[in-house]
Amino acid sequence: MTVPDTPVIRVLLADDHGLLRRGVRLILDREPDIEVVAEAGDGAEAVELARAHEVDLAVLDIAMPRMTGLQAARELAALKPQVRVLMLTMHDNEQYFFQALKAGASGYVLKSVADRDLVAACRGAVRDEPFLYPGAVTALIRNYLDRVRHGEEVPDQVLTAREEEVLKLVAEGHSSKEIAELLFISIKTVHRHRANLLHKLGLRDRLELTRYAIRVGLIEA
Repeated sequence: MTVPDTPVIRVLLADDHGLLRRGVRLILDREPDIEVVAEAGDGAEAVELARAHEVDLAVLDIAMPRMTGLQAARELAALKPQVRVLMLTMHDNEQYFFQALKAGASGYVLKSVADRDLVAACRGAVRDEPFLYPGAVTALIRNYLDRVRHGEEVPDQVLTAREEEVLKLVAEGHSSKEIAELLFISIKTVHRHRANLLHKLGLRDRLELTRYAIRVGLIEA
């Protein structure tokens, strides 16, 4: 059941395998708050369709002809930065995963468990909440440990104590309303702290804040 007046998530779906694409569409179309408004068979077509349709979320396969999903994600980030991107792939591969994050993806979903994870990942992406499968979390931790071993530690006192509190709660998945209640501050103040965090750290969204929080040890996976 969806909350009345909840906006429908308009999805662009791109996969070069028609049968798999139909299967994914069936998963999404049975949800009342998700609508597949366009389908593409490769990355280049996905970018073209994003120009022609009002889209909230692009669900992209990684390995596609003409233009890969990763290339298409980078194009979409430049063309329509408000459109969120999920990578949908059969590859449980750290290299692809980190490339997806670098390309601006809000999540990385394995096709093998799409029926379990995809809907939640779609809803999370449009709320700026990252979706990471368990193996991806392990990869992030390993990356953090490697950075520490090579002396790439974050300077002390980049953030104020309050900003660290907000960052931790954001990374743990709390909404602005929940953070306001937990810290006894207004939602407007939460939004201001989030904006300050993004500006100070040179980050773009909630996903990157979460990655930063893991790197500096504010949250455990």
